[in-house]
Amino acid sequence: MHSQSIQDYLPHQYPFLLVDRVTAISEDASFIQGYKNLTMNEEFFQGHFPSYPIMPGVMMMEALAQISGILGMIIIQKRPKDGENFLFAGMENVRFKRPVVPGDQLVLQSQFVFQRRGVFKFHVTARVDEKIVAQAEILLSQQKLDI
Repeated sequence: MHSQSIQDYLPHQYPFLLVDRVTAISEDASFIQGYKNLTMNEEFFQGHFPSYPIMPGVMMMEALAQISGILGMIIIQKRPKDGENFLFAGMENVRFKRPVVPGDQLVLQSQFVFQRRGVFKFHVTARVDEKIVAQAEILLSQQKLDI
């Protein structure tokens, strides 16, 4: 799935769209993988930190929430144009293992765990060079949009 298709599943736009490509989706829609290529041009690197730029952890969690949102949309077989969206509802067991810097490719993975009353839980992992840089459980809340 390339950037144009990704924008069919997410309402985000540049500079806040943090998924460049989806590279794998399991047949049963329980797993998704994609990536975000990081360059020095990312706005958050300008101030975090000027002499040693690293990706803020909150931005890694947002990228993982976005890839999970794509998977959620595939699971419910809807898109934002249908009046549905997912909002970030929470994070649990968040761990940051290594810094992420310009030039890295952040590989994003999300595994669907369960859904209850419109709240979806995903186990997420971010990797650089096959090493885990962040992991968490992310909660997304299914919402109707006023179009």
